[in-house]
Amino acid sequence: MVLVTGASSGIGKAAAVALASAGFEVVGTSRKTSGVPPIDGVTFLDLDVVSAESVSDVVGRVIERFGRIDVLVNNAGIGSAGADEERSLAQDQRVFDINFFGTLRMTKAVLPHMRAQGGGRIINISSVLGIIPAPYGAIYAASKHALEGYSESVDHEVREHGVRVLLVEPSYTRTGFDTNVAQPDTPVRVYAAQRRTADDVLAAGIRQGDDPAIVARAIVAAATDPKPRPRYAAGPSARRVSTLRRLAPRRAFDKQLRKLNRLAG
Repeated sequence: MVLVTGASSGIGKAAAVALASAGFEVVGTSRKTSGVPPIDGVTFLDLDVVSAESVSDVVGRVIERFGRIDVLVNNAGIGSAGADEERSLAQDQRVFDINFFGTLRMTKAVLPHMRAQGGGRIINISSVLGIIPAPYGAIYAASKHALEGYSESVDHEVREHGVRVLLVEPSYTRTGFDTNVAQPDTPVRVYAAQRRTADDVLAAGIRQGDDPAIVARAIVAAATDPKPRPRYAAGPSARRVSTLRRLAPRRAFDKQLRKLNRLAG
C-alpha cells in the first residue's frame, strides 16, 4: 500500500492515479480533501505535514486500516519567490517547515513500521533545483538541496533493514505550482524588475513543462524497480539538466544559467 502526500493536484494527483493503476492500494492526502474529486482506487485523508499530531494520526490510521505501508511518497511542498534579501526569516522557515521538515516528520513516522515489516520505500519528490542554483528562488532550492543530502544519507542507514529512501527529480512540470509560490513579504525596489522577470521565466517554464504523468511514471519506477536507483531524473529535460550539472565546465554552466534566468551580466 502507498501513502502519497499532496495528492489533491499536480504531481501528487498524477502519482496517486498511476500507482493505483499499477495495482497499489493508495491513500492520498491534502490539507483539505473535502472538495477533492474522487479517484478510483484512492482513499483521501486530511493531513497537515507541519503538524506532528496530524502526521502521527494519519500514519496510525493507515496502518490500522491496511496493516502496513509499503511506499511513502513525500510530495507535499510550497514554492518561494523573490531575492533572499526580500524574504523574512519567518517566510523562509515556513518553506523549510513544509518542504523539508514535513518530509522528515513523515519519514520518522513510517520508518519504524517499515523496518519492523522488513521493507519499504520512501520516495522524496525533489527537483532539478535540488542540484542547481535557483536565483530568486534560493530558499526553495535550499530546501530541495537539503532534501537531497538527507535522503541519500538516510538511505545508507536503512538499507540493511530492507528500506530504501529514493529521490525523484522533476524539471518544469505543467501544474499549478506557480500559483502556490509565496511572494516576498519585505520587497526591495532594487530587485523588483528582476523578480518580475524571474516570475515570468517560472510561468513560461511551467506552461512549456512536462506533463505530470511523466513524473508519475518515474515515481512508479522508484516504487517498483527490483534494484532501485538512488535518483530518478523525471523526464528528458530533467535528465539533460542532471547531465549538464555533472559534466559541463563550471564557467559554461554558470553562463548558461544566467542566460536562461535572464540575469544581467
